[in-house]
Amino acid sequence: MASDDGPDWRERQRQAVRAHAAADEQRRAAERAEAAELVARFVAEAVRRGLPPTPLTARSYDGRGRYRTRLRGWYVDRARSRAVDTDGRFHLLTVPGGLRARLFGADPEPSPPPLVVGAGGRDGESIPLEVLLARRLDGNDGR
Repeated sequence: MASDDGPDWRERQRQAVRAHAAADEQRRAAERAEAAELVARFVAEAVRRGLPPTPLTARSYDGRGRYRTRLRGWYVDRARSRAVDTDGRFHLLTVPGGLRARLFGADPEPSPPPLVVGAGGRDGESIPLEVLLARRLDGNDGR
């Protein structure tokens, strides 16, 4: 009879962990691809509707300062902390800030768009990305 703590059991456990991690990565990649498609459709529709892109600004992590960026696009939330640029990239508009950012502007990096914005946040408020983008296109974004 095989022991539950022998080398074969350990190898089966390692394989199970690797398979679980691979399946999780595939799920995340599929979600990223779906969210990227939503963002691309948003940009195409915004351009089609003639919604003018605006210069985007970023807020410091502590929320005290606003910094200009080189980005142009559309804010997609009321807080102006998330935006889509004209190239179809999603941005969280928070940056370290400081004197350099004040003088030369900030350069926030694009991030993968989430399918659900705010999921896992402490305030409990989350919204599907598709709904958030549709609200922005319809002008119901609180601005």
